[in-house]
Amino acid sequence: MKFLVATDGSTEAERALAYASDVCDAMGGSITVVHAVDPEVYDEGGTEPISGLSDADRRLIIENVEDAEERGLDLLEDAAAFARELGHDVETELLYGDPVLEITDYATEGGFDTVFVGHRGRSERTERMVGSVAKDVVERATVPVTVVR
Repeated sequence: MKFLVATDGSTEAERALAYASDVCDAMGGSITVVHAVDPEVYDEGGTEPISGLSDADRRLIIENVEDAEERGLDLLEDAAAFARELGHDVETELLYGDPVLEITDYATEGGFDTVFVGHRGRSERTERMVGSVAKDVVERATVPVTVVR
């Protein structure tokens, strides 16, 4: 079986990788971890309203796509190191574009059997303002998706 795990560096994404690792142990197969860099967010500051001071600070700190790429590669290396601690060698892939579209397209085109994503459990109000990648992946995916909190 082929498992795809999306990461954003959050604790919830790490939990999703740990859960995928457990399932992989039980069923056999391979794990690929992906992170998506959306160049529009960094070039234009994003299309969503700023949700608070931390969001404003994050947008001000990230100056360009190259910084986002470097951060994404670091996140993937951290995920690979965590997977090795769990006893798995994983493939990693840095994707470019809207995370929802890229993750779901990659899953379909790569022939993955399932996708694992973390979900931060934001309030309903926050989700209405900034959206939820996990929710949108569930709605768009053509393969089963496991959401881990």
